[in-house]
Amino acid sequence: MQTILGAGGALGTALARVLPQYGKAVRLVGRNPVKVQEEDALFRADLTVLKQVKAAVEGSRVAYLTAGLPYKLKVWQAHWPVIMENCIEACAESGTRLVFFDNVYMYDAQSLNPMTEDHPIGPPSKKGKVREAIANRFTQAVEKGDIQGLIARSADFYGPSVKNVSVLTETVIKPLSEGKKANWMGPTDKKHSFTYVPDAAKATALLGNTPEAYGQVWHLPTAPDPLTGEEWIIEIARAMKVAPRYRSVSRGMLRFMGLFSPMMKELAEMAYQNDRDYVFDSSKFEKHFKIAPTPYKEGIRHIIEADYS
Repeated sequence: MQTILGAGGALGTALARVLPQYGKAVRLVGRNPVKVQEEDALFRADLTVLKQVKAAVEGSRVAYLTAGLPYKLKVWQAHWPVIMENCIEACAESGTRLVFFDNVYMYDAQSLNPMTEDHPIGPPSKKGKVREAIANRFTQAVEKGDIQGLIARSADFYGPSVKNVSVLTETVIKPLSEGKKANWMGPTDKKHSFTYVPDAAKATALLGNTPEAYGQVWHLPTAPDPLTGEEWIIEIARAMKVAPRYRSVSRGMLRFMGLFSPMMKELAEMAYQNDRDYVFDSSKFEKHFKIAPTPYKEGIRHIIEADYS
């Protein structure tokens, strides 16, 4: 049995499609889980309740923590530490290996080019400090031998049917599809990596089923030589066969928009990720597993064909 804790998000859904390659039994855990494959086993649970998490992972060989909480700082501060503690304790008790799907918010912002697994830690944002704390707690549990675990880390992501949680989809792809201007958060001359969700799911499943991968941090496969903001917009518009109309949203404008939009208010502290080159390096994974990530133009084409044709 392999279990997805926090199923239903972009990565969890894609992961549920590939895990059957490693064994037919896949359990999807969430408040209201929905089957992705007909054979999926559904388990209703609240990850902030220890008893329910223990029941959710019972009998599981590997558990994947892919939960996505509402994008609100107070929610993250209140729930992420509890969820991490619950998952660690549950997996320690059951002997289940734990794979933590993480982001780059805890990385130092002085230079995000390149970001490797050894990137200095020093989050400039409050959300980043939450991510740093839970990643540290996870690593501590692994180093103490309480659990067998690994961290699978992703850049911002994009992919087919990835909506509401992908900044690229919400600010560029969706507006262009509606005949509106794309909104790029920050200057458009900076490079920005995006991880293709199907690649991330395949790699996460592979890592979870590779014993020697445990005890390490892995950057999930992400195409090198990322496009600049303007190049992303041009390539997406070309695939859609529309004009590449856009506007650059400054940090000041983002703060102003935050007065009227809770989401924009939450995004404001993360604006630093767009005002400099943001280049994610996954060469460790690529060299070890001999797997190349999907090129950006190919990823864009798949999205448009799947969702906007």
